[in-house]
Amino acid sequence: MDFLKSMAVAASGLRAQAGRMRVISENIANADSTAQAAGSDPFRRKIATFRTQLDRELDANVVALGPVRTDPSEFVLKHEPGHPAADANGNVKYPNINPLIEMTDLREAQRSYEANINVIGATRRMIQRTLDILKA
Repeated sequence: MDFLKSMAVAASGLRAQAGRMRVISENIANADSTAQAAGSDPFRRKIATFRTQLDRELDANVVALGPVRTDPSEFVLKHEPGHPAADANGNVKYPNINPLIEMTDLREAQRSYEANINVIGATRRMIQRTLDILKA
């Protein structure tokens, strides 16, 4: 694989993981939100997906953020009769978000992002060394 392809693949990984971190951040921000009206549904957890696409200019497969899907799992019900979003039985629906899972996913995305940065850095160093050898 040549240097340009290596940089392009790593850059696509950076963009995809940055998008994933935005989705996770939105989930964390809405973890304790409730519905606007009594009995309606609160925020639903979102899941980032990835897809590969062909970069025809480089003739290389790169990764991209795919469609953001919603998690179909059940909402968390809490019995809070005085809450404005409570239904007729006094239950309030909270988002289907587990902050511990979201933080774990965020850390994984961060590490993948850092790995792609390291690939770009290593490629730049190889390019620089190649130029130094050609100068000598």
